[in-house]
Amino acid sequence: MKVVLFCGGMGTRIREYSESIPKPMIPLGHQPIMRHVMQYYADHGHEDFVLCLGYKANVVKDHFLNTSPQTFADCIVSGGGREVELLDPDTQDWRVALIDTGIWRNIGERLWAVKDHVRNEKMFLANYSDGLTDVDLDDMIAKFEASGKLACFLAVRPPLTYHLADIAEDGKVREFRSSDRSDIWINGGYFVLRPEVFDYMREGEEFVLEPFARLIEDDMLMAYKHDGFWRSMDTLRDWQALQDMVEKGDMPWNRRVSAEIARRNVIKAAS
Repeated sequence: MKVVLFCGGMGTRIREYSESIPKPMIPLGHQPIMRHVMQYYADHGHEDFVLCLGYKANVVKDHFLNTSPQTFADCIVSGGGREVELLDPDTQDWRVALIDTGIWRNIGERLWAVKDHVRNEKMFLANYSDGLTDVDLDDMIAKFEASGKLACFLAVRPPLTYHLADIAEDGKVREFRSSDRSDIWINGGYFVLRPEVFDYMREGEEFVLEPFARLIEDDMLMAYKHDGFWRSMDTLRDWQALQDMVEKGDMPWNRRVSAEIARRNVIKAAS
């Protein structure tokens, strides 16, 4: 199944990095967060990617055109660097389409710009490229396929607690309380779509606003609720939280790392 990745935004809320590189290329551990997202999809068997480029598109292109596979895999180098043997049998052979969709386009316009790349798909996946999760993607796809609807988004709890204020028109505060995450669901940026979703889109529209309103009116939109791990990288604080997890080896979005940690915990408990 093809995976459309929106990676052309400027990342204005995390300018410490995005002045020089696009937001999805911000490093998390030893690789960009976008590769973490791509590895998540590849671990579920989806290795055909369509990248919607924009801001500093050349940086993303250079990454895929000039970065060797061994950069992200264990390997043996011999012959003065002329021979490289990859030690990871699961190293993915991804297909990556690099499509420049413009600097100032919104998500809806970027998706529209690559519609020819997914028009013959029964279903396709899409992602904001800046969030990580451990959601069961296979189950999400299966339930969406069985629903007969045209679009599905991942519904998640916000990772932080906010203080909510109920304010009257004259400025009087009627209530001020800590938010209860149990009653809040937000768009997690993971989508499963059918090509017919383009019939609900119009030129210049943001994807999750007007098109989603039309889908809701026709009962063609569903949400897949997930109470497990999810976190987006919107701010420097978010990046630091994810970076700390990577440094500790706590990566619930990575199946292989999670399996290794589980194996070690079993051994530790047995001893």
